[in-house]
Amino acid sequence: MTYESTAAWHELLDGLRDLEGSFLTGDRAVSGEQAVADGYRMLATVLGVGLDTYLFSDPGRPRFSDLVTPFRRDRRWGGDNTDAYYSFIVIDPQRNYLISGQRGDSAYFSATIYNEPSPGAWSDKVVGVVKDEDLELDADGRFSFQIGPSRPEGYDGVFVELAPDAAAVLTRDYQVDPLTGRRVEWEVVALDEPGPLDHGDAGTAQSLRSTLTWLRTMFAIVPLAVGVRNDDERHDLGHEISQVANDFAAPYQVPDFNFGWSATDACYSFGSFDLAEDEALVVTHRPPECRFWSLIVWNQYMAGRNVTDGRISVNGGAAVPNADGTVTTVIARRQLDHPNAITTLDLPRGNLAFRWFLVDRVPEQPVVSLVKVTDAPMSVS
Repeated sequence: MTYESTAAWHELLDGLRDLEGSFLTGDRAVSGEQAVADGYRMLATVLGVGLDTYLFSDPGRPRFSDLVTPFRRDRRWGGDNTDAYYSFIVIDPQRNYLISGQRGDSAYFSATIYNEPSPGAWSDKVVGVVKDEDLELDADGRFSFQIGPSRPEGYDGVFVELAPDAAAVLTRDYQVDPLTGRRVEWEVVALDEPGPLDHGDAGTAQSLRSTLTWLRTMFAIVPLAVGVRNDDERHDLGHEISQVANDFAAPYQVPDFNFGWSATDACYSFGSFDLAEDEALVVTHRPPECRFWSLIVWNQYMAGRNVTDGRISVNGGAAVPNADGTVTTVIARRQLDHPNAITTLDLPRGNLAFRWFLVDRVPEQPVVSLVKVTDAPMSVS
């Protein structure tokens, strides 16, 4: 007999073999042993996320699963943040769900509902957002809201109406100190009958093919280019990432029509670094009024390291400002003594990401200078 799931499994294996070419060959090939090793780690990571999303999820019996954490190496991907926990569930847009939880020490938390244009395709639309400020918390910090195709009769709490292509809920939980901060405890209950489990041949085949589509989309984005040093004539990056190494592109506000699981209540600015052992970047920006901001070091696959590996990010709750209200961060391959210093953990080339949540204005472009480590500032000004 011929099974559809057998064919889909072989397609997935062949696809994984093809995807390594995205970082080994062609004009996006990475340079260096570490960057290649990071490529294989990223393949394994997003395979796990894809299988969790498409093969092992059950919209009738949902449970929140970790998507990004400060501590799990198999959940560092997709533009992560060392200060944050992201979790998710897959949903059926025809079902009703009660989502509840208890806040911890978050600087900001939210839940965003995303669509899926076709099986395995990345979201291109935000269906709805519930922010912590939208919720009524009791004395113990507990909260709840509902989502579904239409508001239940008699329910007057926070509600998000699901579009026909709604597919997933992604939570964000940002901590000033992820080493000590208590995360939000998220819970979910499907309010309809769960229905039969679909572990059959056709359903499994579709799940495996959706996983492969998911993987291909991710590796159409990564590895990110690092840009070129100012003395190089090549400029080959997209508009959202600086075309020059050791610089940042202009910050922008994410629109409601988006790509992937980006946050529409955020502004971003992306950059890259190309550092010798004796070089450092001095990055100064003026934070707008906002709920939370951070700057993080990524490898070329939009992935940071764990918070226990070293200080690879700084955020608005922990940063020490200059006298004029600006914030200066010093980035080098090793940890320096500046109060806001972060390290690439000896990674010579990679990417950088600013994010600002619930801003009063789009931030000004960060100012960057490349200096020798011996000339880097060691205190705020």
